[in-house]
Amino acid sequence: MEKRVRFKSAWLPWLLIAPQMAIVLVFFFWPAAQAIYQSLLTQDPFGLSTQFVGLENFERLWNDDSYLDSFKTTAVFSVLVATVGLAIALLLAVMADRVLKGASVYKTLLIWPYAVAPVVAGVLWLFMFASPMGIAAYYLKAMGLDWNHLLNANHAMSLIVAAAVWKQISYNFLFFLAGLQSIPKSLIEAAAIDGASPWHRFWTIVFPLLSPTTFFLLVINIVYAFFDTFGIVDATTQGGPGKDTAILVYKVYYDGFKALDMGGSAAQSVVLMVVVVTLTVIQFRFVEKKVNY
Repeated sequence: MEKRVRFKSAWLPWLLIAPQMAIVLVFFFWPAAQAIYQSLLTQDPFGLSTQFVGLENFERLWNDDSYLDSFKTTAVFSVLVATVGLAIALLLAVMADRVLKGASVYKTLLIWPYAVAPVVAGVLWLFMFASPMGIAAYYLKAMGLDWNHLLNANHAMSLIVAAAVWKQISYNFLFFLAGLQSIPKSLIEAAAIDGASPWHRFWTIVFPLLSPTTFFLLVINIVYAFFDTFGIVDATTQGGPGKDTAILVYKVYYDGFKALDMGGSAAQSVVLMVVVVTLTVIQFRFVEKKVNY
């Protein structure tokens, strides 16, 4: 029989969730409401004069070619960060799950990057690829590739993707490793006895059982690519060359704090919030159907 907890007081359940609800209200709903309100206004950089303009800020966005281009840039960036990050983390987790000697040291080293701030991660990768003194740029030039992320848009995109993937790879690794260790070894051993190859065992047994973890990490990495990579972009390319790496979250900052377009920046933040919420809903609505719980 299903057991349910019954509270004698009708107010006790609300009292227990009150701290969490207060945090959500103060740090999510209130800032979101403020952003929506400010997106309908236009004001001078010092906030001395404010005028209600309705949807004019949003109309200007759709007529701004550079803003529309940032959608394509963000899409390419987020797909690369999510797919490459999950693939490498899964590979490392599979390798770590099989390591016997020095396993704890190996796993600890893979967790370290998660403790690094996004800005620091961006600076580290910037130093490695800074042409011509960076060690990575030096060896790339020795192999015939003249690396210059300041002029080459593909190099700049590769740099911020690599830094973003490296920063998030520890988080993905931990969840994949926990998922692998929760899979019953008897299933894999039975498949091995039946003659299934390691590659066949992974794709027919291990990976399907990892689908809940993979789906969760897919949602988290998409949100990470849209929001938490601002520090990496700002520390490495600052949206350049030109605006080829100006993802949506960086454009919100640039237009608001450098171009001093407060209303337009607020409108961009609202659009960004709607895009991320929509993508999350789509993933839960369609992708989750293929998840085996």
